[in-house]
Amino acid sequence: MLPNLPFAALRAFEAVVRLRGFARAAEELGVTQSSVSQHVKVVEEWIGRTLLVRGPRDTVATNEGKVLATTIANGIGQIGDLCDKMRHKSGSDPAITVSCLPGFAVNWLFPRLIKFDQLHAEAPVSISTDASPLGFSTGQSDLAILYGMGNYPGLHVERLLDERLFPVCAPSLLENGPGLTTLEDLAHHTLLMDELADVGGTPPTWAFWAEQTGQTLPIPVRVRRFGQTNMVVQAAIQGLGVALGREPLVKDALVDGSLVKPLQGVALSQYSYWFVCPKAAMKSARIQRFRNWLFSEAGG
Repeated sequence: MLPNLPFAALRAFEAVVRLRGFARAAEELGVTQSSVSQHVKVVEEWIGRTLLVRGPRDTVATNEGKVLATTIANGIGQIGDLCDKMRHKSGSDPAITVSCLPGFAVNWLFPRLIKFDQLHAEAPVSISTDASPLGFSTGQSDLAILYGMGNYPGLHVERLLDERLFPVCAPSLLENGPGLTTLEDLAHHTLLMDELADVGGTPPTWAFWAEQTGQTLPIPVRVRRFGQTNMVVQAAIQGLGVALGREPLVKDALVDGSLVKPLQGVALSQYSYWFVCPKAAMKSARIQRFRNWLFSEAGG
């Protein structure tokens, strides 16, 4: 064993190489971009040479960096395979661990899991909000629901849900706040926004929605930013402002009336939610069963 092997730093380095960027790696690993940068610095100092070429848009590994990243991925994969075999050795049906972002977990997946539990009590499901494909290799997750452009090489990938965008707010905001019948009325309201990681393409922002619907946004009286999408949804439900609704995450709130659509204009996001798992996992009856239920819910 090499002394002081920096496992966390090596994991971050592999993600940067595979995803060709620090921001994308940070999103996958659930850490800050600064943390990823520090991890890469640790690896380069530990190895004693530069392993990445940093560009304005993409970060590319040197030849030695590519070799190291491949070796890390293969090594972690072997560890994951061994752990999976040990988990299944008893012959019991272990819990299915699903990785996804917190907003999707809270606003879409959690409310529906009770149905799966009622149908398949023998197959428990647990949720991890560390939405990282690397979790497959380490045995931390069996499958993931990932948000982005669907570029996950080497894995089984299916589009689960598209994302439509439109303004949403609480009914109480329309009753007690300034009028909101035209786009110009947004100038008198607080716009609620979340921080979106760079995962390629054009993120689903207010500016993107306005461009796609052929409109011009007025300057709002205030902008409030939140670190997670589920916080944006909850802020909108509490009447704190107008949010750009991302359909899968606000669908239930629209149905129960805690949110309404005050304005016209719907845009199709470039991002979607993707069912992702190792290709070998699709041979598992329990994964197939959960996958089929998941797509049934998504189509409902």
